[in-house]
Amino acid sequence: MKFMSKADRWIESTLRAPRAECRLFCLAYAGGSSAIYSSWPRALSEVAEVLPIQLPGRGSRMGEKPFTDLSQAVQAIHDDLLPLFQEKPFAFFGHSMGATIGFEVTRKLRSEDGIRPFAIFASGRQAPHIPDRYEPLYDLPHDQFIEQLRRLNGTPKEVFEHRELLELVVPILRADFQAIDNYRYVPAEPLECPIIALGGEEDQDIPREDFEAWRTHTNQDFRCRIFPGDHFYLHSQQPALLRELAQEIRRRRPVEEKTSNLKF
Repeated sequence: MKFMSKADRWIESTLRAPRAECRLFCLAYAGGSSAIYSSWPRALSEVAEVLPIQLPGRGSRMGEKPFTDLSQAVQAIHDDLLPLFQEKPFAFFGHSMGATIGFEVTRKLRSEDGIRPFAIFASGRQAPHIPDRYEPLYDLPHDQFIEQLRRLNGTPKEVFEHRELLELVVPILRADFQAIDNYRYVPAEPLECPIIALGGEEDQDIPREDFEAWRTHTNQDFRCRIFPGDHFYLHSQQPALLRELAQEIRRRRPVEEKTSNLKF
């Protein structure tokens, strides 16, 4: 596929809303692609232009090598999408690994560009300063790795039933888990934007207090919303989640700044 600009390789959305007053950039979990947000642009079109971010190694970027270092992903997103962050108010929604990426991109935008989102929606991920409660997964032997994937319940059952498909997916998952398993939080001042932590009440690896701990990373408003479901509640509870996002975006998006990002 030929891309028109650096930003184009990252954004896969068939429904754009250029007249929207704000944008919602969405980042997927480990092994996920921007396709998990395929229904969101239409569902949220009245409140924001939804721009799912496609990481290398999946979708139209299948031929590219996936990142194994989270800082490389953060740097590349910052550099290539900076023009989109500068055009109008925006927020991040990230699930699991995507929440950490969105948080770190926000910190880089603050330190290098003086830009901040009007909100961060951190979903399915403990606060950045809290280590994972499970041992690293990315270097497990094949059978143990597959067993852990089944436990996490985020990989479609069809993948496990087709060996060829599994062989395509496993390297991407290992790369993503390597990136997030090796992530280490570096302390910094709290962000000057609201954080809304979201999670599933039956998440086996993240108790509510770990979601609540996101509070320490903002000096602005904080909210924690827990939904029925496990780590991947965002699929089973999608209608309720989208209603929540629409309400929060309406409440928090700037109403007077039409063309510029938020600067310090």
